[in-house]
Amino acid sequence: MIAILWTNRARNDYWQNISYLEEKWTLKEVYHFMDKVEAFLDLLANGNLAFKTTNYKFVYEVPVTKHVSLFYKVASDNSIELLRFWNSYQDPEKFTL
Repeated sequence: MIAILWTNRARNDYWQNISYLEEKWTLKEVYHFMDKVEAFLDLLANGNLAFKTTNYKFVYEVPVTKHVSLFYKVASDNSIELLRFWNSYQDPEKFTL
């Protein structure tokens, strides 16, 4: 299995998305989001690395839900570094990795 490392920003994004879902939606949506993330992390850990390329070198994008995309980087040691869980409702001008 491939090691998956969470950046602080990815961890913060993840929990902000969960907080938003808890506040605006129901636990059903929270669990759905968490399950989708877990499923993609399992795919990545098992070597399924070929998702949508981005304009950033070695960075890929996975649409976790309709409005949240996971950005990750394949490191030189073949580990996976989770960079962002970007919600498309946010201002795209503020997007950074």
